Amino acid sequence: MIKKVFRVIFGLCGMLFGYGVSALLIDELAPAIKLNFSSMESMVAKSVLIALFGIIFFSYFETLHRRGEKVAQTLENSLSKVPVGQMVTGGLGLVLGLFAAYLISQIINSIRILQTAYINVIISVLLYFGIGYLGLYVGRRINLDGFREMIVSGGSSLRDAARSKNRQNGAAPKIFDTSVIIDGRIYDILKTGFIEGDIVIPEFVLVELRHISDSSDSLKRARGRRGLDILNKIQSDYGIEIYNTEEDKVLAEIPEVDVKLLKLAQSMKGMVVTNDYNLNKVAGIHGVGVLNINELANTLKPVVLPGEDMQVFVVKEGKEATQGVGYLEDGTMIVVEGGKRFIGKTINTSVTSVLQTSAGRMIFTKPKGA
Repeated sequence: MIKKVFRVIFGLCGMLFGYGVSALLIDELAPAIKLNFSSMESMVAKSVLIALFGIIFFSYFETLHRRGEKVAQTLENSLSKVPVGQMVTGGLGLVLGLFAAYLISQIINSIRILQTAYINVIISVLLYFGIGYLGLYVGRRINLDGFREMIVSGGSSLRDAARSKNRQNGAAPKIFDTSVIIDGRIYDILKTGFIEGDIVIPEFVLVELRHISDSSDSLKRARGRRGLDILNKIQSDYGIEIYNTEEDKVLAEIPEVDVKLLKLAQSMKGMVVTNDYNLNKVAGIHGVGVLNINELANTLKPVVLPGEDMQVFVVKEGKEATQGVGYLEDGTMIVVEGGKRFIGKTINTSVTSVLQTSAGRMIFTKPKGA
């Protein structure tokens, strides 16, 4: 019912517009070119134009309504992803654009020939829309030396200035997966400043984290809640861009989270940050860049060379019948050949070999003097 009422109102607006056009053509332009109409001809011509524009506006309302709904949905989805800094500078640009449109419309309203036919009103409305949009567009594009960040934070945050520099240098966005968030080490890595570019958290990763934190399993629930706490700390200290997949039909139709991550990284030309060994391998097959924090941790571990001596506390027996197993403080596994008989003791060993993989590192040793 409301839609029909608005359609009638839109048709009446068309008739009013037709009256303005007919007044301009018949009452103003026709006498100027010495084209005279009788009263009856003038009335018929005006009636035809008024009816014609009324019918056009009335008929076009349905199409305009559908397009308006699409524009509104697109605008809503776009605004949900716009950073606060862009909204501030865009708003300032919009205000300046509307002020410029107001000044120009004052000049147009002073032209007498446009006043009698309401054309000045139409032109003014178009100016407000056009120049206002131009100001909004230019305002959102402003990014001079962290200007948006300084408006939001008062220019006091070196972190925000660094993020602005990342965008200017074209650093690839870093897309976090669920495992690296739950792991927690990523927050400490971010504090070092080694990771550049915007931090992107896909909405489907948030959904997976929420499901884990609501799990009936106490261990899973604790891990999920820890991940959410880590995200809150990253958000407050570094900022997060949430990627909404509702408008991306291709991603929404993919059930597997890992596949969604890789597709998103390809479309954004970004890199996946993970500690998942299998995801690391699959990403390499698809040509997607990966930052594996396990590889980073393994790289930073002290280098151990064959022949070096080290003390090992043998904790348990190994896979082979005579092997014993111990661990370094960082969790690296040490396999002691013939060390089963030393379980529960600290012994001196000599390194025989080191096996380094993306999944971790293993050090093989043998007891001194064996």
